[in-house]
Amino acid sequence: MTRSESVDVRKKVGAGADGAPAEDGDDLAVPVAHGRGVVRRFRSNRSAVVGVVLLLLIIVVTAAAPLIAPYGPAQVDISDRLSGPTPGHWLGTDTLGRDTLSRLMYGGRVSLAAGGLAVLIATVIGLPLGLVSGYFGGVVDWFLDRAADVLMSFPAIVLTIAIIAAVGPGLTTAMVSLGIVYAPRMFRVVRGSTLEVRREVYIEASTSIGSPSLLILRKRVLPNIMPAALVQLSFLLASALLAEVTISLLGLGALPPTASWGSMLGQAFQEMRSQPWLAVYPGIAIAIATLCFNLVGDGLRDAFGREQRKA
Repeated sequence: MTRSESVDVRKKVGAGADGAPAEDGDDLAVPVAHGRGVVRRFRSNRSAVVGVVLLLLIIVVTAAAPLIAPYGPAQVDISDRLSGPTPGHWLGTDTLGRDTLSRLMYGGRVSLAAGGLAVLIATVIGLPLGLVSGYFGGVVDWFLDRAADVLMSFPAIVLTIAIIAAVGPGLTTAMVSLGIVYAPRMFRVVRGSTLEVRREVYIEASTSIGSPSLLILRKRVLPNIMPAALVQLSFLLASALLAEVTISLLGLGALPPTASWGSMLGQAFQEMRSQPWLAVYPGIAIAIATLCFNLVGDGLRDAFGREQRKA
């Protein structure tokens, strides 16, 4: 960049959107994606909209389980065990006579909350480390990148089970372990996006006028890597839900009498030959929720991606 170009860029950086000088300390961001355009393109994606609607419906139903569920999740009636659909039990009962519909509602709360906890931990760890690694580079970047390589070389479920074996079973322990295992995946996406943003002219201009690194990261880099982070977050939610189901299915996650979709599948396998329908309902719920997360992720990727190509 020549001296005249540097001065010109510095003038643009020091000015607001209307050409007026920016206020002291106001380091305006140059967002990659414009909100209205992204929302418009996302709404035009019918599959993504259907995914959002179904996902919101699942969240509302599971969150309102204490109000709308006909029975408690641990309410036992041995005299009515393994019954098919009846007026009193629309989806039948399990091996202990517990209402399948009620446990499906309560189980959804546990499974979705557990998956959300794992993704939250992965984001809290991976996002700031990815920003620091991609922006500053050097020894810190090399060390964090190698650590991510080591963690990602193991299958996520296998590494999670190994951590659970060392700490002890339990849903919270399992999801914290899964969050740690998923952190490198968020780290990689954020680091790669930060490396791209760091090469932009406005980052060089902000550095040349002496803007603090933390301010540049917060106001210029972070808004521009958020599209990629949001897309990765939606896909991680789908993966975390399936991981919770797998861990609970193995008896290392939700412990009795807590209901979750994974534990319901594990209990249904014991009666698979005589009552296969016990596994159908939680299986359908898991498939729909996972599909919705993936549809939303695809919609976000398409909406943000088109905006980035135009930027």
